[in-house]
Amino acid sequence: MHQRRFFMRTLVLAAVMGGLWAQSPAAQAQDFPNKALTVVVPYPAAGAADIFGRSIAAAMEDALKQTVVVENRPGAGGNLGMTYVARSKPDGYTIGLGTIGTQTINQFIYPEMLVDPEKDLIPIALVSTTPNVLVVSATSPWKNLGDVIKAARDAKDKKLTYGTPGIGSSPHLTGAYFEAMTGVELLHVPFKGISGSMPALIGGQIDMLFDNLPGSINQIKDGSRVRGIAVTSAERSPFAKDLPTFAESGVTGFDVTAWFAIYVAKGTPQPIVDKLIEAARIGLKTEKVAQAYERLAATPGNLFGPDLAAFEKTERQKWGKLVKERGIQAQ
Repeated sequence: MHQRRFFMRTLVLAAVMGGLWAQSPAAQAQDFPNKALTVVVPYPAAGAADIFGRSIAAAMEDALKQTVVVENRPGAGGNLGMTYVARSKPDGYTIGLGTIGTQTINQFIYPEMLVDPEKDLIPIALVSTTPNVLVVSATSPWKNLGDVIKAARDAKDKKLTYGTPGIGSSPHLTGAYFEAMTGVELLHVPFKGISGSMPALIGGQIDMLFDNLPGSINQIKDGSRVRGIAVTSAERSPFAKDLPTFAESGVTGFDVTAWFAIYVAKGTPQPIVDKLIEAARIGLKTEKVAQAYERLAATPGNLFGPDLAAFEKTERQKWGKLVKERGIQAQ
């Protein structure tokens, strides 16, 4: 009888310990991933964020040996999608495509944030970096940045308008930075993505457009409807060598680079985080990504985990200061 009780207790204890082991981070990581993963892009389709979200999803599939699908969840300058990611089950299956906007700018312009990008999300990998670009209509009389600055100063009471993919986006802050650096005053006209702002530029509803270079590069190279004026990075883009930088064009010290990165919810077990980091690291080094990014006028990212977190801190300091000085707020 005593032996039977001892045997039963041993079985129960083994079952409990087995269950605890199955739920341990190491056990979860060993089995991860055993189903499809999702990359949430917090912006509309067709823009730069969507392009890079789809590229990193495809790049990670081989290393993870699972399908990685993309889901667009736009709204509130990317806040809706990243909040969804932060509140998702912390198991590594839901990945968010964050940007310079969602991770380092929005917290300064939106009075009520439902997610703290620093505390509620775990950085995985910097996906890509790219300059922004100033674009005008092909029918515009402005041929260079000097022409644009002169026109803005001559406009006086009737401000020139510039379109962007939305409030808080890096193109929006680039426009504000341009105003601060040159002393001109422009009128910001936000759109819901490049699919809205580019037609407005071509149709003459706005005077100029700030955009991520990948979103406009094909139109710029075509040249029949728009004209590229200058890129915002410190050096010329190797993918758009004919476009001068803002610094070359007379705005000394101007340097803005947009970036895109992936994140998972806080609480995701470290072994799973490590697997995702390694998959991204491998994927970003593939020839397929190199060729795709060359066509997109972008550079693959090279920061992962803690290094990406440290980079974000410096970006928050830069953009937080500009937002406060310019009094930029979400409308």
